[in-house]
Amino acid sequence: MMFDAVLFDLDGTLVETEVLSQAAGAAAFSALGLILPPGFLGSLVGKDRPTCDRLIAAAFPGADIARLNRIWHDGFVAGLTPALPLRPGARAVLAAISLPKAVVTSSSREEAALKLRLTGLDALVDRVVALEDVDHAKPAPDPFLLAARLLGVDPARCLAFEDSETGAESAHRAGCTVVHVPDTVPATGQWAHHVARTLAEGAAAAGLTLQISETT
Repeated sequence: MMFDAVLFDLDGTLVETEVLSQAAGAAAFSALGLILPPGFLGSLVGKDRPTCDRLIAAAFPGADIARLNRIWHDGFVAGLTPALPLRPGARAVLAAISLPKAVVTSSSREEAALKLRLTGLDALVDRVVALEDVDHAKPAPDPFLLAARLLGVDPARCLAFEDSETGAESAHRAGCTVVHVPDTVPATGQWAHHVARTLAEGAAAAGLTLQISETT
């Protein structure tokens, strides 16, 4: 077997939340009378909240970041329902993988748990590494290194799926084989071993053979 474990980012990789997040973000900026430059929200994809706060503060000096985050968070959480969509093939791919699996996310533990519970994906993964679990978030390698350690495997024997450049860099720096499946922002491929349109396509490109049930 080429890999000993498989690691997945959450937002934009397993669950279709990036569009929801950007819509809630746009509404929050508008509520504060802030005009978003083209592509600004896209530049925040995959980054943890403290990093986003620094980028927002630099772009909008004097903005009430705490209030912006409250409005953004409330709008986002309001959109998290049992109908939360998954990325194409996410459930089937997770169910077909018999290796240990972990979710590696820059979301808070509470928010990650909510998304996994609403979609039922919590039953398909063995571990979750969230923002609070590491001192240095993505693009530092720490989240993926911790996930490998929790699963008891060598990071070099892990296959990692990501949708963002930030996440792909993190997994690459940890020594994982990286599959970049872009969501709202195109992939450059700089940090990826494989760039794919879907999780299943990426798994196949990395040499992971899956028997996916049509009823999954």
